[in-house]
Amino acid sequence: MFGKRTRLVVVAMLAVVMLSLSIMPALGQDQILVGLSFSDFETPRWSQENEIMTAALEELGYAVVSQQASHDPVTQNNQIANMVTQGAKAIIIVAQDAAAAATAVEDAAKEGVVVIAYDRLIASPDIAAYITFGLEEVGNGQADGVLKALGFDPMDPGPTDMWTTDNPVQLVKLEGDPGDNNAQFFEAGQDEVLAPFIEAGLVEVVARQNIANWDETNAVVAMENILTAQDNKVDAVIAANDNLGLGALQALNAQMMSVPVSGQDATIAGCNSVAKGEMTVTILKDYRVMAPQAVALVDSFLKGEVDPDLESYSLALLTGDEALEGEVMAKYLPVTQVTIDNLYEAVVVSGFQSYDDVYQDIPDDEKPPRPPEATAEPS
Repeated sequence: MFGKRTRLVVVAMLAVVMLSLSIMPALGQDQILVGLSFSDFETPRWSQENEIMTAALEELGYAVVSQQASHDPVTQNNQIANMVTQGAKAIIIVAQDAAAAATAVEDAAKEGVVVIAYDRLIASPDIAAYITFGLEEVGNGQADGVLKALGFDPMDPGPTDMWTTDNPVQLVKLEGDPGDNNAQFFEAGQDEVLAPFIEAGLVEVVARQNIANWDETNAVVAMENILTAQDNKVDAVIAANDNLGLGALQALNAQMMSVPVSGQDATIAGCNSVAKGEMTVTILKDYRVMAPQAVALVDSFLKGEVDPDLESYSLALLTGDEALEGEVMAKYLPVTQVTIDNLYEAVVVSGFQSYDDVYQDIPDDEKPPRPPEATAEPS
């Protein structure tokens, strides 16, 4: 006779099995299953990249199972394990936590599963490849855009009519989720550009804070607290992505303050903010290029081939942790700095975001002409 606890455990196990079956696609004869594991779908780009990769994989004849973990690394590891159990031969992973995902990758690799770390490094030599954008270039572009908006020449760290050693820029830095390996490289890229100005006494970093889950609401709260602590003496904000930049802008607008603010990802909301003259700079990472390349990597590995553009890097170099051993194959793609000056060409004409989305709520007489069609190829 089963006790109450036993019955509850059995019910829970059956629920897990039914959930796994519910996401399991119907496999055709000789079809290979590929998994897509995302940290979340709250970040706008991930759902879009999921659609691109799913379509590309299905076009190549693969069956696809896709899940998102709502920012929970334990949930993500369980989802990855379920994909392996279901027979996935390859999994593309956007990791919520680089270190936590390493355990799931190790277990998958033992079963012969090809794992691609997508846009976020997983700290394990068991990944087959890591594909991302130039991480420090992102940070370079953010700092460069903010410095130019302040009136500096980023190549010449000298004083301006406004900014001197007696009146340095009071700079706030809102960095990404601490569990995301990318965050530290965006920060390093920013600091590389800022260093000469800080050393010259022209820029002072008055606050530096990581924002959990890259969450806009968390960024609003953090920025409100910083403004209170600084008595609103803030002259610029380098925010690591559009969510954080938009959060900073909410807090600044509440205080009727207008200062240069950076972002990243060229999201609809971010680009609309740039068009309105609010966000100063965002960084375009064209996932229309990266998502198909990740699919191509999966296809190559499953066919026993290796992409010639992959290069070997040590985990110690990629993570900044000298204690980590092993090498991984990686590919870095270029990024584009986007400001009001090139927003139209880089984002709208290229078709990355639509004209109507980017110029929403902007008076017609202030909009550029509507392009006949987005014909430019993504670069």
